[in-house]
Amino acid sequence: MYKLSSPLLPRALSAGLCFACAAAMPQAPAPSGGIYSCTTADGKRLTSDRPIVDCNAREQRVLNSDGSLRSVLPPALSPEEKAAKEQLERKQAAERSARNDAIRRDRNLMMRYPNEAAHQRARDAALDDVKRAMQASERRIKDLMAERKPLNDEAEFYKGRSLPSKLKQQIDSNDASTEAQKQLVENQRIELVRVNALYDAELARLKKLWAGAAPGSLEAPDAGAAAAASTAAAIR
Repeated sequence: MYKLSSPLLPRALSAGLCFACAAAMPQAPAPSGGIYSCTTADGKRLTSDRPIVDCNAREQRVLNSDGSLRSVLPPALSPEEKAAKEQLERKQAAERSARNDAIRRDRNLMMRYPNEAAHQRARDAALDDVKRAMQASERRIKDLMAERKPLNDEAEFYKGRSLPSKLKQQIDSNDASTEAQKQLVENQRIELVRVNALYDAELARLKKLWAGAAPGSLEAPDAGAAAAASTAAAIR
C-alpha cells in the first residue's frame, strides 16, 4: 500500500469536492422577467435579463428559460408618438364613456316608460304644471286690472295736473306687476311648446327602443333636447 504524501493532495481533494457540490446543486432558474433578445442595426445579437437599452428603437423578443417565445416588446415610442398615442387613448376613453352613458340613458328611459300610455301620462302631468302656472298668471293679471280701475278713476280727478306721488307710485307699481305677469304668460306659452317638443322627440326614440333597437345604438339627441330631457327628468 502506497502512502500518499504529495503536498498537492489536499488542494486537489478540495477542488474535487467543490466540483462535486456544484454538480449536485440545481441550476439557478432564468430570471422571472424572461430573457430579452434583439438584433441591433449593425446586425449584432444582444441578450439580457432586462429590456435592452441599445434596442429601444427596435423590437425585442422576450424568451422563456427554455428558449421559447414568451412575448414581443415593441419599439419604444418617440415623445411625439407617445403624445399621439395618449391623445388617441383619451379619445377612445371618451367615446367609450359616451357610449356607456347613452346605453344607461336609454335603459333608464325604457324603465321609466315601459309603454306609450306611461309616457303620455308623464307628458300630461308636465303640461298640467305649466298650464296651472299660466292660469295663475292670468288670474293675477285680472286682479291687477281690477286694482287698476279705482286708480284710473282717481287719476281722472287730476287730469291736466301732476298726480300725487303716492297715486303715481301705485299706478307705476300696478303697471310693472301687470307687465311682469304678461311676460310670465308668454314664457309659459313657450314652455308648453318646448315640453311638447321634448316629449315628441322622446317618444320617437322610445318607439325605436320598444321595437328592439339596442340601447345606445340610436343617434344621440341634440344638445337642446338633451338639456331639456335632463330638466324634465329632474322634475319627474
